[in-house]
Amino acid sequence: MKIVIAPQEFKESLRGIEIARAMREGVIRVWPDAETELVPVADGGDGTLQSLVDASDGEIMSATVDDPLGRPIDAIWGALGDGQTAVIEMARSSGLAILTPEERNPLITTTYGVGELMLQALDTGYRHLIIGIGGSATNDGGAGMAQALGARLLDADGNELARGGGALADLDRIDVSSLDPRLSETTIDVACDVNNPLCGETGASAIFGPQKGADPETVKYLDAALHRFGELLERDLVQDVMMVPGAGAAGGLGAGLMAFTNARLRPGADIVIDALDLDARLEGASLVIVGEGQTDRSTIFHKAPVAVAQRAKVQGTPVIAISGSLGDGYQQVHEHGIDAAFSILDCCMTLEDAMADTAELVTKATEQACRAVQVTVNS
Repeated sequence: MKIVIAPQEFKESLRGIEIARAMREGVIRVWPDAETELVPVADGGDGTLQSLVDASDGEIMSATVDDPLGRPIDAIWGALGDGQTAVIEMARSSGLAILTPEERNPLITTTYGVGELMLQALDTGYRHLIIGIGGSATNDGGAGMAQALGARLLDADGNELARGGGALADLDRIDVSSLDPRLSETTIDVACDVNNPLCGETGASAIFGPQKGADPETVKYLDAALHRFGELLERDLVQDVMMVPGAGAAGGLGAGLMAFTNARLRPGADIVIDALDLDARLEGASLVIVGEGQTDRSTIFHKAPVAVAQRAKVQGTPVIAISGSLGDGYQQVHEHGIDAAFSILDCCMTLEDAMADTAELVTKATEQACRAVQVTVNS
């Protein structure tokens, strides 16, 4: 009996591989001879880097790069076990969580550190990059990233623009003659789970600018600046990306990655699943176990548990979910490939107590779920 165990991390609690190991313990309490395959997954956000490193026997790497305000910061990236793929989470260098609320200012925050992490990966020999772009503090369209990679963004006097989204209002010309030539031989997949265009009422500035510190007037200014940037990307680079779904992700980093590196924007869960070769690992499985911190109605929007379940259903394999909790609308996952969902909470307890004992709670919940499956099989 083969069982594929493919949870994502329980945020602020345990890594995906730790959850998978706890689930395996529950499985073998019921089926001691079961073959278990542990494939921790993610959907492009928090945990993507760690999940891919863990599942591929890769390595966590570190580099000193610029944070959103240009200060040096130690950031990590992942070198996967295939020796060809590197994983970068933009939030590690340019994320909102790096800044205090008082420091948030999308007029000056930059994605320069993302470009520096990309250079580190290129210098180490990697020619396939997976970049997760959730959690940004920036609204610069990826301009800082491009500057770090050698692009020159110039004003009308031929001077280099300052970093930050506000400076794009003065952009007059884009020069990519010094862009790192290794990018032309590099495949870049961008884990992107929003479909916003670069500008306008549903663009990067209007939708995400306020959470990054922009007041209504600043939102208008930033939107105009990104529109200017988009126009010059089309004129100087022949890259018409402004209305491409996902161009507005991460303050327009989606647009910048497409324009400067020919990156492909894809749903994060699909990128991770394909990188882990999950389809092949599902072959011959009798059961698939997924999980996340909370399963609710948002799970159906191609979060990792549903993405895994839909791949399993192609092969006709049943899927159960073991999650930290079950929130409003969790029953909707039954229409998207997850046959049954279970919470690890077996009595009234505080969040702190649940997080302190997550591994054992996951093991016990998995054991009970497997016993229920066994009853069904035996009947």
